[in-house]
Parts: sequence; structure tokens; C-alpha cells
Amino acid sequence: MNKTIVPADTAVLMASDGLFAVFDVRERGEYNQAQIPGATSLPRSQIEFRIGELVPDRRVPIVVYDEGGRRAAMAAITLSELGYVDVAILKGGLSAWRSDGRETVSGVNVPSKAFGERVHHDREVPDLSAEELKALLDGKSDLTILDVRTPEEYGRFCIPGGINAPGGELILWAEALRKKPAVIVNCAGRTRSIIGTAALRRLGLTNVRALRNGTMGWVLAGYQLELQPTRRAGVPTGRNEAIAAALQIAADEKLGWVTAAELARWVEDPVAGVNYVIDVRAEPEFGTGHLDGSINVPGGQAVQRADDFVPVRNGRIVFVSEQSPRAVMAAYWYRQMGFKNVSVLQGGLDAWKASARPVVSGAAGRAPLGLEWAQRSARLVDSTELRKHSAAGALILDAGSSLEYENAHVPGAKWISRGWIDLQLPELFSDRAQRLVLTCADGRQSIFAARQLAQAGYSNVVVLDGGVRRWVAAGLETAAGLDDCLVKPNDVVLSPSIRGSKQDMLDYLNWELKLKH
Repeated sequence: MNKTIVPADTAVLMASDGLFAVFDVRERGEYNQAQIPGATSLPRSQIEFRIGELVPDRRVPIVVYDEGGRRAAMAAITLSELGYVDVAILKGGLSAWRSDGRETVSGVNVPSKAFGERVHHDREVPDLSAEELKALLDGKSDLTILDVRTPEEYGRFCIPGGINAPGGELILWAEALRKKPAVIVNCAGRTRSIIGTAALRRLGLTNVRALRNGTMGWVLAGYQLELQPTRRAGVPTGRNEAIAAALQIAADEKLGWVTAAELARWVEDPVAGVNYVIDVRAEPEFGTGHLDGSINVPGGQAVQRADDFVPVRNGRIVFVSEQSPRAVMAAYWYRQMGFKNVSVLQGGLDAWKASARPVVSGAAGRAPLGLEWAQRSARLVDSTELRKHSAAGALILDAGSSLEYENAHVPGAKWISRGWIDLQLPELFSDRAQRLVLTCADGRQSIFAARQLAQAGYSNVVVLDGGVRRWVAAGLETAAGLDDCLVKPNDVVLSPSIRGSKQDMLDYLNWELKLKH
């Protein structure tokens, strides 16, 4: 049985310099409403998929919590089954934390967003309003508008005329931008535009300002966004200048370097502590070749979402890019955020390859822990068999994300979060002999869900092999929408810029502004 820990002892642990991780295992939407400061969101449904990279050393102490219910205990069991040897449950959960008079915060990526607001205030980062930018555009001013969001975000919409330059790439653009009359940096809201502008100013540019409140501010001012932009920015020039600038920043800030040989020893040595090797290049670059075991978090996202990727705050963090500029900028910002054990792979991936050390290719991500084990007991069916089960009155459940379910699901399937499936289903469908068919986007969540239901006593559970993707590949139709959910679909938190009213945008921006206090 897993041990418990009281709020006071948890607070002491979180204030220490030791290695530890604190996880909120509720749904992402619940976490967004209130959380323990410094905790990382790791919903039950994501444990097997993410814990291996979040806490690579299975001896590190882990604390899990929920609102005070049963999910934390179940999450602790899962972690123990996956080999984590020091897992504690916060006694009484978030309710007990509050009853103890301790602070909670709301929102996602709070540490990074609060940091952005402090940077804006302390460095007096210059900005301009949407109205001021619109007047400049109407006056045909010579402007360069850089959208520092991800390519996926940019592809939905942008400020008219904006060029996509994800935040982590800005050091590569600096030399070319230095010659421009005026540069405006924007994101969806505030943080990434503030950090991007501050980064360029740290590189010596004086012609750059942030767009206050980003695309949300533009919409709130009553202006139209450009939808589905197709512009593709050229490759920035000045790579040698970027390397020189990075070396200067590393020297000024006394950033640490690690050689390829040293990093190889750290990665291979299981007693070296927690190591996060973060490759900050763009996803396509990462796919062509990267260090085995590294995680891909493009630079701007690495800063924006630090708490999502580095839950063991006192672990060792090594940033990697093809040479050094982008890695140095990520390391610079992490040091500014208070991470102490930060370094850069000297010479980058080029030096790693030159030392005859191997790289691997392919997309980011690793196989979920425990998948092979769960597969052994799963009863798989193909699309033909699923239709037979459906005709015989089986209950079809989609255990993937609500966003995936909304986009496409097997007709007749009901959605339920895997974080709740073994707790809520018995209350809704108490017959443990009822025929159940589980689906999800690719079949993996369904396999884990089937195991949970078997442990809850359900004896007639099958899984759609390959999930909805294989269903679609077979030429079968899907349904869409969120019309048949068995629990509240709050597992996904989308930016108000993507799916929100003007009031949602205004509330979000006001929340960000208050963070610096």
C-alpha cells in the first residue's frame, strides 16, 4: 500500500533543493481551475504515456494528489506498477491543502506566464496596442510582424501580414531583423511576445516591440485576423552571427557547457540523477536525427510550458540544438526563471555526431510504459467484429481525449475520460457482465482502459484494434461532436484565442496581467 504525506510535509519537500515531483492527477480542466503552486499536471490517462520522460529516474520521490477522492490512490498504484519506488499520496488532496490555509493558483503554465509578466515589468519591454499597430498598417509603414506561436497555431490565423518565426528561432533571425525599420512580435496573448521581444533586445535590437495582448487583443479591438495564412518564411541568414551572439550570452551569463563525452556518461550512468535532455529544434529537424532519449520541445514552448516538461525542478537540464544558438537562448531563459542546474551541449548535435556517437531518427515520443503488459490481456476486435458487437447491443465507449472524440469517433460511441472510467462507469452501468467495446484514436488508451475495467470487475470487454484511425483506414464513416459524453469533457484546456468568446479572452488577459503580483 502506498504511503501518504500531509500538506505541511509536502510544502517542506517542495521548498527543498532535493529531487522530487508533485503531480496533479485530475483532469486538465480541473487543474486549470485550481492547483498547488509548483505542481505539474499529469492526468491519470497520461501517466503511462508521459511519466517515463517526466521522471526518468524511478527512485525520485513522487507526490500525487486529486481533490481528495480516489484518483490519486489509483494513480499511485499505477506508478508503483511501473516501477516507481517512492510514491506518496497527499492526504486529503487539494481540499486538505486548502483547509491547511495554503495557497492555490489557477490557470495552466502559471510559473512561465508569471515570469513573462515580471520580465515585462522589470525590463520595461516596449509594446504597442492593437489600435497603434492597425494605424501603422493602414499608413503603409515598413513593418515586420513576427508571429512567435507554433506553426500549428499560426496556420489557423495570424495578424494580417504576419510571418511565422517560432520564439525559439528568434536568435537565428536577429541579424536580419537588425536591419529592419520596425519589428513587431506577437503571440496569442502576452507571454511569448514579451519573451520574444525581450530576447531580441537582449541580443542588441532596439527596433522591436511586442504587440500588447497578441491576437486576442487584436480581436478585442474589433479587427479581423488573416485566416489560414500560407506564407512560408525563408531561412534566416546570419547563422555565424547567431553563434557568436550565443557564445557571448553564455559567457556573460556564465552558462554551463557539457561536452558530448560528459553528456554520454550522464545519460548512461543511472546514478547520475535526473537528466532532462531537451532538443529545442523544430519538430521536422528533430525527426531527421536526435539523441536517443532526448525530448523535443521547440525553444519557445520550452519557456512557455516549463512546468509541463520539467517536473523535477532540481534535476539536471541539458539543452541541445544543431550547434548552439537556440539551445543557449533556452538555457538563458531557464536560468532567468530560477532553474539552477542548466547547461548546453557544447557544439550541439553537430559535435555529438562528430564524436561518432549515434543519433536516432523519427518523430518525438516514446512507447507508453506498461503497454506490452496491458496488451497481453486485451481482447482485440477489428471493424467487422465491432459492428457485430454493436448490432448485438454492446456499449461502445471512446476513452481517448474529448478533442479527438469531437473530431471523429465510431458512430454510436459514448465518450468517457480514462481518468474516470473505472470510477464512473460502475455508477452508470452496474452490470459487470455487460458487453463493452472500447475505442480511442489509435487504440492505446483503449488497451489501458480495458485493463482498468477488468480490475473493476467487468468481464466482457473488447478493444477496437488500431482505434478510430484503423476504422477510418477501412473506409468506414465516423461521427463528430460532443453530444454523448458520460462525464464532463474537461480533459483539454484550449486557449481562448482558439475557442473562446471575447469575454473569455478578456478574462484570460486580465488573469495574465495579475500574475506579476
